[in-house]
Amino acid sequence: MEIPPGALLKSINSPADLKTLGREQLQTLADELRQYIIDVVSVHGGHFGASLGVVELSVALHYVFNTPYDQLVWDVGHQAYGHKILTGRRESFLSNRKYQGLSGFPKRSESEYDSFGVGHSSTSISAALGMAMAARFKGENRKCVAIIGDGALTAGLAFEGMNHAGVADTDMLIILNDNCMSIDPNVGALREYLTDITTSPAYNKVKDDVWKALGKLPVGANFTREMASKLEHSVKGFINKSSNLFEALKLRYFGPIDGHNITKLVDTLKDLKDIPGPKLLHVLTVKGKGYALAEKDQTVWHAPGLFDKITGEIYKKQYELPQPPKYQDVFGRTIIELAENNKKIFGVTPAMPSGSSLKFMMDQMPDRAFDVGICEQHAVTLSAGMATQGMKVFCNIYSTFMQRGFDQVVHDAAIQKLPVIFCLDRAGLVGEDGPTHHGAYDIAYMRCIPNMIVSSPMNESELRNLMYTAQLDTTDLPFVIRYPRGQGVMPEWETPFREIVIGKGRKLKDGHGIAILSFGHPGNFAAAAIRALRAEGIDPAHYDMRFAKPLDETLLHEVFANYDRILTVEDGTVKGGFGSAILEFMAEHRYSAEVKILGIPDRLVEHGSLKELHKECGFDAAGIAEAVRKMMKDTIKARASHP
Repeated sequence: MEIPPGALLKSINSPADLKTLGREQLQTLADELRQYIIDVVSVHGGHFGASLGVVELSVALHYVFNTPYDQLVWDVGHQAYGHKILTGRRESFLSNRKYQGLSGFPKRSESEYDSFGVGHSSTSISAALGMAMAARFKGENRKCVAIIGDGALTAGLAFEGMNHAGVADTDMLIILNDNCMSIDPNVGALREYLTDITTSPAYNKVKDDVWKALGKLPVGANFTREMASKLEHSVKGFINKSSNLFEALKLRYFGPIDGHNITKLVDTLKDLKDIPGPKLLHVLTVKGKGYALAEKDQTVWHAPGLFDKITGEIYKKQYELPQPPKYQDVFGRTIIELAENNKKIFGVTPAMPSGSSLKFMMDQMPDRAFDVGICEQHAVTLSAGMATQGMKVFCNIYSTFMQRGFDQVVHDAAIQKLPVIFCLDRAGLVGEDGPTHHGAYDIAYMRCIPNMIVSSPMNESELRNLMYTAQLDTTDLPFVIRYPRGQGVMPEWETPFREIVIGKGRKLKDGHGIAILSFGHPGNFAAAAIRALRAEGIDPAHYDMRFAKPLDETLLHEVFANYDRILTVEDGTVKGGFGSAILEFMAEHRYSAEVKILGIPDRLVEHGSLKELHKECGFDAAGIAEAVRKMMKDTIKARASHP
């Protein structure tokens, strides 16, 4: 479906084209850019509200700065659609987040304008500072700008970057895009601090008076140290105690200013371009700006899927039969059910209450479920601290974000044998968000830690039972439960709780010649493959192992005693994961068998639908069946020659 851009936007194929426009044309361009994003995302999907909120800022940045020589670092990248469209990717933008199309995030290999690849939050300040330090070392007059949201500013890494930036003596600009939102509403003291700034009369004084003074100051050789000192003292004289955070970090604070006033943005950025040293510009924006429904419900419209841009109706698939729930909803409903019977249960998530469905518990039990902001390290150690007092904490973190808390898992949970329950949502391939969000590595990095239990349910009932088992007082070690994004397989999923013996798998069916060992949800792909293979006279055995650590050694001795061909299947990296654990067992016990590992290959898997990516990686039902055929080819050939 062709989606034509506005007349002015159609003429912009690079920032060089943008710079030929008059200032009076910039708002028209911004309006056309916003409408184009609405038109495309409504039909093709993607992140929505964040990019609408920074349309004017995107235009102003490329208008003022000499990109790509000057470096723009977008934090996370949810808000970079306007940036992509303005930097030569308008015609290919329809392929955004589609298989083999544009990435949904800035990506260095995609464009020279994408100075830093992103996907996880709060990296922009450190990355831009590194670029600025390198530019200074090389003697380059290169401007480096980090654009970070107030939600991303809650992460420790952002503060580490600011702490260094203030003393690094670089010409660096941090733009704080303040819209009071991450994916869900922001939490914590920082939110209140920024609110104080934006409502302070003293800051209005800075905006109205000091900026006028800045416009009159000479720059270059005539800008003396004495003038700079006077400016600094005058600014501080206007600012009340709310400024202490940024000033204490030795960052010159400017703002807040209206992020949708493009003329003001251009003027301000031009002024700041000529002010040396590290500085922070506070910009106020509205997430979802220009689309009323997105402005009103910013969480829903962060990434709504396909929708009717006129009515705002979000399209949902229509089904004749009841459908299985999403795994995260099973988690969200089950933790409430467990918590009603166990007063020791708490829930913790780092800024993903809606995505993880902990929001259900936060609404129903607000004193026992917490969103701690984009702070995975804090979430882990907070949970460990509660565990020392006998609490049973379900620490729900997306698999890809759990990587950020690895040190805390080792030192604060595993070494101390504290029974924190780590529910790793979005484990395995996640689809259109691509390699920054795939949960490929958690089996490998959790399995290598002593004192860890690593499990994965094949279906919703198994998830409930693992959660039930993990919260029992008899479970005294850190307990990982990993499960994928999206739907399970059981429309009738609210089954009675049943304790699972830790380290105990289950045999789903006997077979002949070959055994399939599955870990987690891909066991359903294996079951479908087995049904297809039966019609061909191939009859694999199937074992749902449930645990990658500890392994069910009794079951594995049975497998290796009866089968000389073994296929393992997992939705995780083939290096160091579940299949590797099986090979380690085989070597330790001196078994001899042909073992084939199916999973996420040892390369970066790009974005696409889950169906496309499972097929690409070869562990969908068809891929499993084909792997079995190859391993059984001699038997198949012998049968064909002796019918």
